Amino acid sequence: MLDAKAQTATNLRTPDWYKSATRWTQLTLAEDDPVKFDPAFWIDVFKRTQSNATCLSAGGYIAYYPSKVPLHYVSKFIGDTDPFGTLVDGARKLGMHVMARVDPHAIHQDAADAHPEWIAVDKDGNKRRHWAFPDVWVTCAYSDYNFKFMPEVLKELTRDYDIDAIFANRWQGHGVCYCDSCKNNFKAATGHDLPRDSSVDNPAWIAWAGWRRTLLSRLVVEWDEVMKAIKPHTSFIPNMGSVSLMEFDLKIIEKYCPFLCVDDQGRRGTEPVWMAGRNGKRMRATFRERPAILITSIGPEEEYRWKDSVTTGPEMQAWIDDGTTQGLLPWFTKFNGVVPDTRWVEPVAASFALHAALEPVLSTMSPVAEIAILDPSTTLRHHGQDTRKTAEADDFGFYQALIEARVPFEMLSDQAMTAQSLDQFKVVILANSTCLSDEQVKMLEDYVACGGSLVAAYETSTRTADNKPRNAVALGKLLGVTMTAATRGPVKNTYVAINGAHPVSEGFGGANRIIGGTRLIAVDAAADTQQPFLYVPDFPDLPMEEVYPREEPRGAAVVTREHEGGGRTVYIPWNIGGILWEVLAQDHTRLIGNAVRWALNKRADVEISGRSALDLAVHRNDSGMAVVLNNLSNPMMMKGPIREVYPVGRHEVSIALPAGKRLGKASLLVAGHEAKTTIADGRVTVEVPGIDTIEVVHLTWV
Repeated sequence: MLDAKAQTATNLRTPDWYKSATRWTQLTLAEDDPVKFDPAFWIDVFKRTQSNATCLSAGGYIAYYPSKVPLHYVSKFIGDTDPFGTLVDGARKLGMHVMARVDPHAIHQDAADAHPEWIAVDKDGNKRRHWAFPDVWVTCAYSDYNFKFMPEVLKELTRDYDIDAIFANRWQGHGVCYCDSCKNNFKAATGHDLPRDSSVDNPAWIAWAGWRRTLLSRLVVEWDEVMKAIKPHTSFIPNMGSVSLMEFDLKIIEKYCPFLCVDDQGRRGTEPVWMAGRNGKRMRATFRERPAILITSIGPEEEYRWKDSVTTGPEMQAWIDDGTTQGLLPWFTKFNGVVPDTRWVEPVAASFALHAALEPVLSTMSPVAEIAILDPSTTLRHHGQDTRKTAEADDFGFYQALIEARVPFEMLSDQAMTAQSLDQFKVVILANSTCLSDEQVKMLEDYVACGGSLVAAYETSTRTADNKPRNAVALGKLLGVTMTAATRGPVKNTYVAINGAHPVSEGFGGANRIIGGTRLIAVDAAADTQQPFLYVPDFPDLPMEEVYPREEPRGAAVVTREHEGGGRTVYIPWNIGGILWEVLAQDHTRLIGNAVRWALNKRADVEISGRSALDLAVHRNDSGMAVVLNNLSNPMMMKGPIREVYPVGRHEVSIALPAGKRLGKASLLVAGHEAKTTIADGRVTVEVPGIDTIEVVHLTWV
C-alpha cells in the first residue's frame, strides 16, 4: 500500500491533474540567473501565495538545464547547476503541479548558421534579426524549427523531468513569413502568393489566415503527441492571447488542450479594468466548461516593455481580482529570478488568498446570465493585428454600456453558437457581427421565433462568413429593415432625434436629439416596427453661423419590433458601440441600456442598486447562487495604474427566487458574516454595507 506522500505524488500525475492547478506562479529566468538568483526565495513565494502550480523557464531560446539536444542553446552561466531541475524538485516537494516553459521564437547564431531555413524572412527578402536584440534571429514558426527541432526539446524535458505539461510562449510566429518554404507551401496549398498586406478585402490575406490556422493547429497536435508518447498524463499547453481562440481549429483545442491560458498581462494605454474579466467571458463563450487561466504581470504593460519592474499593488490586484470575478484562475508572472523590488509579493499573495477563500463556493457553480454579447470571432478573424482592435471597438462600447447599466451578462462565440447555446439567454447582442453565415442568420431567426430577443447594430450580417459583401442586412427580414444605402462615413456633427414616446428613448431629460454616430447605414423600416429615433439630416459644422439643421428628421436611426413568439428586436444602423468606446458619451450608454432592458421584456433576475461602477458575475448551482460584485469605482478605472482602492458604500442586491425554492441562508463571503435580507414579491433583497474590492453575495436554497 502507498504511504500518504506517495499517494499524493501519484494523484498529481493523472490526466486530470489540471483540475487541482488553480493558482499559478510563473518564473521566467534571465540568462544570468543561474549564478544570481535564490531558488529558496521562490520556494517561499510558492508558499506565501498559496500557489498549487508553477510554470518554470526550461528551454527553447535558452535552456536552463543541461540539454543534450544539438543546437539547443544552454545558458552560458549554468556551469554544473540545473536551475530548472532545482525548482521542479522544490515545487514537487510542496505537492505542486509543474509546467515547463519553452519559447521558440528566436535562435542564436550557431543554429542560424547550421539551419538558415529556420529564420523568418520579411517581405523585402531579408532574414529577420530580432527587433529587440539584433544579436539573434527570429524563427519561422511554420518551418522545421517548430516541426522537427522543438519536438526533440519537448521529448527531452518530458523524459528527464517530473512535469505535467509544457507551455509555449511566442510559438505562433510573428506575422507573414516570406521564406522560400512558406512561399512554396502557401502557393501549393491555396494558389495564392503570400499577402503583402492584411486588408480584409485581400483574398490572399484571408487564405493565409486559414493556412496558418491549419499549420498551427497541426503543431498543437504533434507537440502534444510527442509528450504523451513518453508520459501519457502530460499535455502541451499553447499560450493564448485574448483573441487566439478565433485563430485555431476549435476541435483541436477541445481535444488537446485541457485548459486554456490567456496571456493578457495587464492594462495598456487607456483600457478599463474589466478587460481582464472579459477574457474569461470570451473563453467561456467558446468552451463553457474548460478551465481558463489569466496570466498577470507584476509590472506595467505598456509598449515600452518595462518587463523587470513593479507596478502598484492595487493595480495588480485589480487585474487579478477582475479575472477571479469572471471565473479565470489566477497566474502571476515575474521576469528575472533576481528580485530587486519585493513590493509585488504581498499584493499578489492577497489576491491569491482571496481566490483561495472564494474557491470552495465558486468552483462548485457555473456562470449564468440572461443577456449575452455575441463575440464576433468570424468577423475578427478576417482582420490583422493592426486592425483588430479597431474592429473590436463596437463590442468594447457595448461592454462598457452594460457595465455602467449594472447588467450581468455573458458572452457567446459565433464559432460555438448553436440553438442550445442561444437558448441559455433571453437577449443576445450583436454589437457589430458583420460576418454571419446563412446558417447563423437562420439560427438567430429561429431563436427570436421561439421567444428570444436581439439587439443588433451597425453592419451586423452585411457580409458572409467568408467576408463577401451582401449588399443587404441579412437579418433585415427579422429586424424589419431594408438597407437603402451602404455605410457612409466618417461623417461629423451627426445627430439622432427622439421620435415620440418609447421605452428606448426614455431618460434623456429635455433633449429632443442626441449625438449620433460617425458611420451610418440608411434603412427603410417595415410598417409593423417603431422608430424611437430618426436621423437628423447632415448639416455643416463650420462656419459656426452655419451650424443648424436644414431639414426635419427622417430615416430610421433605431428600429424596434415585437414578434409573435414574444421575442423583441432592436436595430441601431450606425456605429453606436464604436463611437461610444471612442467618445464615452453618456447618451449612448443610456440608449444601449434602454434597448437591452426593453428587449429583455421582464424584470431582470438580478438587480443592483447603489452608487458605484461594478463588474458583475452571477454563479449558480442546484443548491444556491453567488453574485460577485467587483468594485471598479476609481479615478484610474480607464487608465492605470490604480494608486489606491476607493471603497464604495451601501448596495442592495435584488434576486428573483427560483420557482419552488425558498431562501435558506444569505452570506457575504468576503465580509465573513450573514447578510441582512428582506423577501417580497418572489424576490430576496440583500443588503451589502460596503465593498472594498470584491464582495460576494452567497444564497442557498431550501
